[in-house]
Amino acid sequence: MADDSFKDYVLDQLRGLGRVEARAMFGGHGLYHAGVFFGVVHGGRLYFKTDEATRQGYVQLGMAPFQPNEKQTLWSYYEVPADILEDDEALTLWAEQAWQVARAAGEAEDTLEGEP
Repeated sequence: MADDSFKDYVLDQLRGLGRVEARAMFGGHGLYHAGVFFGVVHGGRLYFKTDEATRQGYVQLGMAPFQPNEKQTLWSYYEVPADILEDDEALTLWAEQAWQVARAAGEAEDTLEGEP
């Protein structure tokens, strides 16, 4: 399957981040590092978690949000540019940033859930 070979390529490019797991979701794969969901591989494209601060970098490069189907758009996940994807060092930096954003969002959600 072509998507599996792309997923394997992405995982290889991300080896500098440490252990990254790919779990089936959205007809593609979710990427996890240290138990934190930070990216999506879908349809031969890679998307990373963004926040208001990091999203602008993706938008300025003409990248679009993740749209698993015509009725759903995940505005916090944006496509990674091809030139970043092909540069394993740059990709690792972008992945680290996406992981930090996802981790911070998860910690904020955990805090809100734990409040009375």
